[in-house]
Amino acid sequence: MPAQNSSRSRFRERNNALHRPEFMSLNQPMRPIQEGRSSARKPGAQLGQQQQQSQNDSNKERRESTLLPEEDCMQLNPSFKGIAINSLLAIDISLSKSMGVCAGSSSAWSSARPMVRLIGLTGHGIPWIGGTVFCLAKSITPAGQEVLLNLLFALILDVLMVAGVQKLVKRKGPSEVPAGFMDYLMMDVYAFPAGQASRAAMVVKFFFNHLVLAVPLRILLVIWALFIGISRVMIGRHHLTDVLCGFVFGYIHYRVLEFLWLPSNACQFLISIIAI
Repeated sequence: MPAQNSSRSRFRERNNALHRPEFMSLNQPMRPIQEGRSSARKPGAQLGQQQQQSQNDSNKERRESTLLPEEDCMQLNPSFKGIAINSLLAIDISLSKSMGVCAGSSSAWSSARPMVRLIGLTGHGIPWIGGTVFCLAKSITPAGQEVLLNLLFALILDVLMVAGVQKLVKRKGPSEVPAGFMDYLMMDVYAFPAGQASRAAMVVKFFFNHLVLAVPLRILLVIWALFIGISRVMIGRHHLTDVLCGFVFGYIHYRVLEFLWLPSNACQFLISIIAI
């Protein structure tokens, strides 16, 4: 009997479906529910934190992009006016650098640099103001004193106006040539507008209207003014547009002088005060 019972129990175990390989996991003890839930939540929580962090980073980048200055932002649809201005500025810089043949010691015409600087010096403010003061001190006629005093007033006005515009614009030259001692005295430190060109244009216009000059002298004055403008570009102190705008400024300064012209009586009164 015992042997019969043992054989029956073995037969039952063999026929039991739970002992098959595909159902062996059902015989294993169940894990705690909380442990299973915590292990299931961990990957989801990490994924949520990563998504939140990436969203915060994207929001931060958007804020930084909105705070970028305008010069760092690329305009996808620039206007025709902006394209034209940028193209003209690029042409101006390229031509000015190509014409700066006396800008440095390694330039093509470096040996002619002293002569070119001398030409530019003839349009400097210090020789003109000093020469006008000397001639005014030697003049004895009221007409001559009137012309010279107004010329002195025009030169001072030109220096102050050019220095003010240069301080506002602060444009540097094409070759980064440092300003000299005389340039600092005349506050002619930056490139736009060209002070010598402005002064030359103003002086030429002044002489044409208030002095009796022959035609050859008039032509020489115009050539002198053009040479001054070209010399400033050749030594790398100014761009072409700086010189052209300097000529325009000189003409404007002369028109302002004509509007504020000091008559002979006012000139004599000022000369008497200075003499005292």
